[in-house]
Order: sequence, then C-alpha cells, then structure tokens
Amino acid sequence: MNDYMIGRIIAIGGNTVTVKLNMELEKIENIIHLFVNMKDEDIQIIGEIIEVSEDKAYINLIGEMVNDRFVFGVMRKPSFSSQVYLLSKEEVAKIIGIFDYKENKDLILGYSPIYQNVQIGININDFFSHHFAIFGSTGSGKSSSIARIFQNLFEKKESIAYRASIFIFDAYGEYHSAFRDLNKQNPYINFKTYTTNLHFSETEVLKIPVWLLDVDDIALLLGADRHSQLPIIEKALKLVTIFGQEEELVLKHKNDIIARALLDILSSGRPPVQIRDQIISVLTTYNTRNLNLETEIFQPGYTRPLKQLLAIDSSGKIRDIELIVNFLEKFLTEDLELSLPDGSFPYTLKDLRDAFEFALISEGILKSDRVYDESNALRTRLNSLINSNYSAYFDYPEYVSKNEYIRRLLTAHNGRKAQIINFNINYIDDRLAKTITKIYAKLLFNYAKELEKRATLPFHIILEEAHRYVQNDSDVELLGYNIFERITKEGRKYGVLLGLISQRPSELSETTLSQCGNFLIFKMLHPRDVGYIREMLPNITNEIIKNLRILQPGTCMGFGVGFRIPVMIKFNMPNPQPESSSADISKTWFINKSQQ
Repeated sequence: MNDYMIGRIIAIGGNTVTVKLNMELEKIENIIHLFVNMKDEDIQIIGEIIEVSEDKAYINLIGEMVNDRFVFGVMRKPSFSSQVYLLSKEEVAKIIGIFDYKENKDLILGYSPIYQNVQIGININDFFSHHFAIFGSTGSGKSSSIARIFQNLFEKKESIAYRASIFIFDAYGEYHSAFRDLNKQNPYINFKTYTTNLHFSETEVLKIPVWLLDVDDIALLLGADRHSQLPIIEKALKLVTIFGQEEELVLKHKNDIIARALLDILSSGRPPVQIRDQIISVLTTYNTRNLNLETEIFQPGYTRPLKQLLAIDSSGKIRDIELIVNFLEKFLTEDLELSLPDGSFPYTLKDLRDAFEFALISEGILKSDRVYDESNALRTRLNSLINSNYSAYFDYPEYVSKNEYIRRLLTAHNGRKAQIINFNINYIDDRLAKTITKIYAKLLFNYAKELEKRATLPFHIILEEAHRYVQNDSDVELLGYNIFERITKEGRKYGVLLGLISQRPSELSETTLSQCGNFLIFKMLHPRDVGYIREMLPNITNEIIKNLRILQPGTCMGFGVGFRIPVMIKFNMPNPQPESSSADISKTWFINKSQQ
C-alpha cells in the first residue's frame, strides 16, 4: 500500500472529503478505516476512510503532516488537485504508533487491528499524569486490559517504574492472579494485596486505624444523612481525647456531662412527671460511681438516694428540686477546651462508642427529640458495626501514625517498595466498600498534599466497578465535597490520579467523569450508557459511537490527551490473566457416565 493513489477528490464539505475511486478494489481486501494522505504542493492533509459507496470513498479529515510529524486537527483543506494516497505502515506508525520509542517514556498498549504489526502505545506522562476511564460491557475485556497495561509497564527490564504506587480497589478479587508473579518477572517490582476475607489466612486482612479517621470519615462510616448529626460526631471525637486519659480525669468529665444534661432537663419547663421520667432514663443509661440513681444525697439529719428526691408530691411537683440542683452543680467543672484527635494516640471503636454515649447527652441535645433521635441513630449504627464481623477491618493491632501507616501500605513483605497494592473488597457489601474506598482516597490525597515537595510520590487509585463508588451522592450536600470529585479537580497537581473502570458510565459522577483526560472504551451496548458517553466525553465522534457497538472482546477505542487521534486498539491477552472469566456452565453441568 506504499504510495498507492486511490483516486481524485470530487467534493469537499465540512470535515468530509469525497474521492472518486480509480483503483481496483479487489486488490485491497478492505479500505474502511485506512488512512490517506492528500498531498498538494506544500501541504499534506491526513484523513480516515469511513465509508465506501460503489466507486466513491468518504474521508474524515483528522490532521496534517508537518515536517514529517503528525499534527492533530485541520486548519486547511485539501484542494481538488490534491493527490490521494494510502499511507504506508511506516507513515501510519507516526499517527497511531509510538514515534521514536523510549523505554522510560513510552508504553506499548497493543496493536492495530487494521494495520497488521503496527503497535499502538502511549507516552507514559501524557496518559498517567491525567485521570483516565475504561468503559465496556461485561466480557468486553476491561479487566484484561488493565492487567495487560500494568504487566507491560512493570515487565520493562531496563527502565524500572520502581517509585510507581498503584492502588487497585478490586471489586471481585480478580487481579491477584494477574500480578502475584510480577516479582519473578522483575525482582525490583512487588505486588501486595489486602483482603476483606476474614477466613483466608494467606493474605493480610485489610485494617484501618480508627484514630486516623476524622469527622467526615466517621459520618460516611455511620451513614450520616443530616447536618444535625455532624456536631454529635465531632463532640464524640473530642471526648475520645479525654476518655483515653487517666481514670480520674475521665470520671470527672463524665460527671460534668451528666450533671449538665440533668440540669438542662430540670430547667426545661416541662411537666414534673416528664422531667422525672427523663432524669431516670438518663441516669439509667449514663451513670458513674459518683452520679447515679442510688447516689446518696446528704441533708441535715439524714441521707436519701437521688431517685427518692425525684418523688412527685400531692400538688404534682418535685419538692426537692432545689436540693437536686445544688447537688448536681457540685459536679460542674470549668469548661475544658476540647480538640479533635490528631492521630497521635490510639483508640478503638468501643472507645468511640463510649464517647458517643456521653456526647448524646451533652450540649443540649436532649432538648430536641428530633435531634436526639437523629444522633441516636448514629450510636445504633456504631453498635451494629462493633457487633458485626466488619469491626475487624478497624481493629488495628498497634498504634501507628498516618505517615507510618502509608509507609507500611507501600512496603512489600520482603521489605522493599510495593508498586501495586491491591485491596480485595469482594467480601463486604457495597455501602462499606464505598466508604472504605473514600476513606483510602482521602487518606492518600491528604498525605500527598502534605508532602514537602509536591507530586514527588504519585498515587494512582484504580477503582474497579467505579459506578458503585463514584456517584452523584449526598456527600457534597452533607460534607461540602465529594472526595473523588475533589481528586479529579485538584489531584493532578499533587500527583493523585484516578482510574475509573466501569460497565455503567451513566451511573458515574458527572463532575468526576468530565475531568478524565484519557479513555479506553470497549464494546458498549446499553443505549443509556452509549448516549451518556456521547454527551459527556470530549472529542467523541459519530464514528467512535458506531464502532463501540461492534468491537470484538479485547478491542477498544482509545482517545484523549495520550493519543494523537482516536484509535482502535487490540490488546494482547494478559499473562497470567485476571480471574474475570464467566462461569463455564457446560463444564460444570456435564459429567461422563464413568464419573458416576
């Protein structure tokens, strides 16, 4: 096909050129999707054949050849006198291949299904310094493509991506088999995995230190959905700083909280019967050895337990209310200036529950039944978490600082740097999986922001089944931000990048998707998803949309910052493969008679 002239231009309209074919078509099996060069004196316009009708070919203009290099975009049009040639493979490589390949700067993805033996690759910086998305229906090859990309990256022999940090949130536990032997291929590369399977002894269980969580993290963990619930979380976290100290100080502060809550009830102006019942209810749940229903209150000549002083007389009043008030006021201390924990000391979920117990009766929450009920719902969820198997994921065995925790995440079992850190979140429900991915994403983002030299340790966060976690949810309304949206807006300058893998792009956060710079789109069939891709993604053409419905498994359309033009890519199968194949029904169903 070198310098093979196919015909003459007979029409030029918009971005399409029509060519009258003068070649014998049977000499070439198929010219659809082949590239042509329209040469005219000092200009060379490059186009792609998108349709052939009888003796005419319709060509989309895509760019120019300038000084023997391809430049995307067309400022000029060919003339009717331009000669139209099919591009040679060498010329095609300048458009869809890697020009002047360098191992430390470029990465082979796959090859062209149109031009045999033409490899397609990317400039590593152009691709991995931007957020990217990989879309495709089930079975289209998404997981295999991710495995192949990182196998190609980490199997390089001369240029080793030693400081890469790839965090994969593995929805189905697929990637362990694909990456576990990377160290055998290259001894400098290490794969590390955490699991949510509490009964699998061969892999370390995912564990997050509770003391590294802040108000927003706890709100997500406990499913907060009201602004009124955030102050109680903040108060509980502040109380943890006290409750973790010496016993007498803790006792003093608990007494102060209970006394203030009871004084609020006594001054509420409610009917005496309601005041009595509420005080009994509070002291039944919240009490100390100094302050409880049986606490003896001394009067001249005799003592009585507190509960007896709550008796209502014949006039319907609590006669000893002044005596109770005077007694409670003795427990009041000077207001302590409490601060949120800074991660400098450990505490457990049970410690947090104890703090919640007393936070619920502090700061006048008892004055509002609605606020109390909303806050109490958080305590109920915390108790449910503590009493479930899920509590194991927050039971870290020893104190560790945030910096040390991240250092441990990045350290393989052999003591060297881990390049791929895989979190198998297959054994928890979607709600907790979403929360955990957000907690880790925020932890990594904040760590990267605090580095003295910005973007010196890039983190790539790969989310399998991203539509489960990166959604248009209530975070912005509740917290003022969504961590994934924040990362896509601000993460690049700190070296924190997202990779979204999904079969349902229409369920993804629009803000997050709009910030992606590169796309690999495999076969898509659902009309809603195809329509969403058309509306949301930049530079997508009708031709790309048409191709999405007919792509073979393992073949995708790649476009974005990392590609000169939208290009079709055929991936080689990863070796080894991820465990992403469908169930083999016939193999499972059928047996030979001899097996009975």
